[in-house]
Order: sequence, then structure tokens, then C-alpha cells
Amino acid sequence: MKKYTSFKEFYPYYLKEHKHPHTKLFHFIGTIFSIVFLTLLIITLNPLHLLAALLSGYGSAWFSHFFIEKNKPATFSYPLYSLIGDYKMFFETLIGKHRLF
Repeated sequence: MKKYTSFKEFYPYYLKEHKHPHTKLFHFIGTIFSIVFLTLLIITLNPLHLLAALLSGYGSAWFSHFFIEKNKPATFSYPLYSLIGDYKMFFETLIGKHRLF
């Protein structure tokens, strides 16, 4: 894998790793749940919501990479860029730039 030194350079690679529509769907759903749990964390200060946010976001994404896309999640090599990429792809999907089906 190429060594990426900026998010701008990394993001096209990130999108290429999400070719299958169901992979994007699993990411989208997991990101919705992570946002809900992060919101609950802010409201309640219950640290279990942070754990739930991580499990829902990463769990659904990793499942989709291992079993649908059949590739290695970018999170393993680029954790911060991958997290930013997930939220960027999520918001771009909301505005119609990416299709889930």
C-alpha cells in the first residue's frame, strides 16, 4: 500500500476501497449509530455510549470489509484518515454524491 501523507491524497484510495454498494450501506448505518451514541455520550456522560459508538461504527464497517468487500479495512493502516473518510463519505452520501444502491 502506498504511503499517504495527507487526507486529500488518501481519500480517493478510501473511496476505491468501498466499491460495493452494501459496504457503503453498512458504513452509513454504522455511522448513524455512532453519531447517536456520541450524542448520548455528550448528554449523559456515560462512557458506555463511547464503547457503543466505537462498536457500532467500526463493527459494521469491518464486517462489510471482511465479508462483502473482501479487503482489509483502511483503519488498520490509517486510523485517523479512515475515521475522517468515513464521516466525509457519510455526509457526501447524505447530499447525494454517493449512492447506497
